[in-house]
Amino acid sequence: MRRWVFPVIRIVIVAAIAVALVKLAFFPSGETRASDPATPTGQLTDPVATVTTGTIVNDVTVTGSIVADDAVPARATAAGTVNKVQATVGRPVDAGAVLFDIRVETPRDPVLETAPDGTQSMTERKPAISYTEVTAPIAGVLSELPVLAGQSVAIGDTAGSVAPPSFSVSATLPAEQQYRLIHRPTEASVTVKGGPAPFTCTGLTITTPPATASNAAPNAEPGTSGSGGAGDSTTTVRCAVPAEVTVFAGLSADVTISAGRAENVLTVPTTAVKGSAEKGIVYVPGEKGGEPREVEVALGLTDGTSVEVAGGLKEGDSVLQFVPGAATPEGGCVPMGGGGMMCSGSDPAAGL
Repeated sequence: MRRWVFPVIRIVIVAAIAVALVKLAFFPSGETRASDPATPTGQLTDPVATVTTGTIVNDVTVTGSIVADDAVPARATAAGTVNKVQATVGRPVDAGAVLFDIRVETPRDPVLETAPDGTQSMTERKPAISYTEVTAPIAGVLSELPVLAGQSVAIGDTAGSVAPPSFSVSATLPAEQQYRLIHRPTEASVTVKGGPAPFTCTGLTITTPPATASNAAPNAEPGTSGSGGAGDSTTTVRCAVPAEVTVFAGLSADVTISAGRAENVLTVPTTAVKGSAEKGIVYVPGEKGGEPREVEVALGLTDGTSVEVAGGLKEGDSVLQFVPGAATPEGGCVPMGGGGMMCSGSDPAAGL
């Protein structure tokens, strides 16, 4: 045993070790290559999103402020001179309360008189005197009354103003968000910072003042309003605060406008679509690694993250999660499949 068996076993073991070392040194396996951090093993692939069924809640939220409603002017309804001022600026007034009255002189035709001898003469008559009252158009606080006794006024002159005890919420609406509010709602939910619980404001209006010469850029071509100037047209959202809600002018408020809800509809991430309203284009992965294929789709509601696909795709279809060549939102992150996020400046294929 000592002379033959053990030496033979020792030789076999040494030979096996030598063979293993040679294999590791000159013929590494796939596992060995994968364990080497300097060996590239990843593959660049475009992230893919799947068309799924979901619910789109189209809520647009903008930040604005509480503003006092505009004062309503009191206008002169006759031409004449102010006779007597009967109200005081800063005092509450009721609708229809007399602010002042106007002394109106109405000329009268002269009288033709015939003397006993048959001669005729014209006798001038003094004008007829009447008084016309100017009243408060609404109930509120008399904020302005710039007339004085003896002052002449004409029909339609603004002779005062009454500030109502009501408030509204006003906010600026980004131009691109108007696509989400094509079907204009009539109310919104308002949350006043540091104020009462959220409440519903009514009479919602979305207005953009028409372009005029006053808000055009100095060197703008005729028919254009210019851009980048302080006078550019701005879309404004405004709605009335209920009378029973206590607010104060200047408070900051968030206005949430609900413009629709779509349930059990096909959805894809907004990052997968070129276009955001009515019509768009998505990219379907090419077969066998080929170039992606464009597919036109009809778009519905969007919540800013996902968009409803009303036509062009079916549930389960795969599309590229990011439009080829599109820039990632600056400083922002967008969701990726599997719960990951992609942020500005990162590589979509790396999933960072």
